Amino acid sequence: MLKQMGFDPEKTKRTLDMLLMDRKNEFRELADVIFPKGASSNMSVEDSNKFILDFSLDVNTAFKTWSGQEQLSTNSSLKALTILRQLSRGQAAMNSVAHLLNISYDLAEEFKVIYNRLE
Repeated sequence: MLKQMGFDPEKTKRTLDMLLMDRKNEFRELADVIFPKGASSNMSVEDSNKFILDFSLDVNTAFKTWSGQEQLSTNSSLKALTILRQLSRGQAAMNSVAHLLNISYDLAEEFKVIYNRLE
């Protein structure tokens, strides 16, 4: 996903490392919800962090679609439902899902800011 969006792999890795210094707890909170128990043990920590970043960028794109900032694409609806399904698994209230959506959105926005500031 990151390559498809035009992000340079080396710069992305540096940005992700910087983001993890301050946002490790947010990544862990999302990992606990996104990955079923033990599923993340099949992938390295670096891969799971990249997956969470990809997921957060998807949330960011979905929000822009929902708010009318971007045009609907052919898979926008399916992507939105998949995001909601992944985040709502095991949640008892909509507030918890909204909290996780906010974390994802903020991680993606912060990633973009750091990425753009790196040379």
